[in-house]
Amino acid sequence: MLLEISTIDTGSTGFMLLACSLVMLMTPGLAFFYGGLATKRNILGIMIQSFASLGWTTVLWIAFGYSLCFSGGEGGIIGNFDKFFLNGVAPDTMYSNGKIPEVVFIAYQMMFAIITPALITGAFVNRVTFKSYIIFLTVWQIFVYYPFVHMIWGGGLLAQWGVLDFAGGIVVHATAGFAALASVFYVGDRRVKSSVPNSIPLVAIGSGLLWFGWYGFNAGSEVAVDFITSTAFLNTDVAASFATIAWVIVEWWRERRPKLVGLLTGSIAGLATITPCAGFVPLWSAPIIGIVAGLVCYVAVQFKNKMKWDDALDVWGVHGIGGVIGTILLGVFASSAVNSAGTDGLWFGNGTFLVKQFVAVVVASAYAFVFTYLMLALINLITPVRVSESDETLGLDMALHGEKAYDEGTL
Repeated sequence: MLLEISTIDTGSTGFMLLACSLVMLMTPGLAFFYGGLATKRNILGIMIQSFASLGWTTVLWIAFGYSLCFSGGEGGIIGNFDKFFLNGVAPDTMYSNGKIPEVVFIAYQMMFAIITPALITGAFVNRVTFKSYIIFLTVWQIFVYYPFVHMIWGGGLLAQWGVLDFAGGIVVHATAGFAALASVFYVGDRRVKSSVPNSIPLVAIGSGLLWFGWYGFNAGSEVAVDFITSTAFLNTDVAASFATIAWVIVEWWRERRPKLVGLLTGSIAGLATITPCAGFVPLWSAPIIGIVAGLVCYVAVQFKNKMKWDDALDVWGVHGIGGVIGTILLGVFASSAVNSAGTDGLWFGNGTFLVKQFVAVVVASAYAFVFTYLMLALINLITPVRVSESDETLGLDMALHGEKAYDEGTL
């Protein structure tokens, strides 16, 4: 029998459907963001990787991903296959909070699974074959993303230990960022590194879509409409805004001119950093978190450049470091007065929680780094991970996909 409309919280359900749509929009937004930053011959090569995740990750999620993340395995590392192909999930099955149908929660969490591995692709732009990427997309989710979702959001080991992550500082950004760095070390440098963005306006469009979608990413993680939802929403915008200005100021001071790409990158750094904190910290802490995000992520990118790590689109410096410092700052500013489902952090007298957050994010980052490096080595035994020199010179758009982003004859 279909669910009676009176048995669900229609406000929360409607909001979660909207939030799900916003998070879905972030993946095309990421494609535009990365596509604009890429060189002219590699626009489609990077964009197809994001859009491919929309399709293939959905298949994995419905088949077994959701089950491994949110079925069984209490206090463990991974779930079970009880909900294989959504077995036992009916239209009238409710999510555990009793407010929305489970199918809405399934769809919402699926959007997180889609964008997380897509974040990594900016690090190895124009160097990786599409076949190896599809294998990477599959294996990385199964052995990195699914376990950390389960351990933190699915009632697993880290949740039992008391680790918190409101919307993905550990689960999404730290794991993706350090996987990106491992990818750079394994795949190696681009043969031509002195490249410039092909379309900064496209970067701006992608950045705007990401910022817009992030409201669904963070506020939607409350999985209901209440005071915490609105707090997470405002914290998200405030932190992103302060990070944007902090990045612009320091870059302007160092390079004697304000740059749009820097401004846009700063906004993403702020959004990534506030993600684990959004629904657990007081409003007054959001500006502090944003400023720290803008400054620390800027320094991380400069450090990456000094070390000559060819993370082409700064995935490690923005998402990886953003996720790490956001998780640690949650350990400082968390307040049970803001969210009774959380706890107090160092600022409110609970230093133990900060230690737990620090240990969890360090372990997650290290595991994602090591596993990704070894995984790429194994994939390379099956099919070449790196494209040939001739394909890289030609550009992946034509070499791998037989398409051009622009008809150069008419421009």
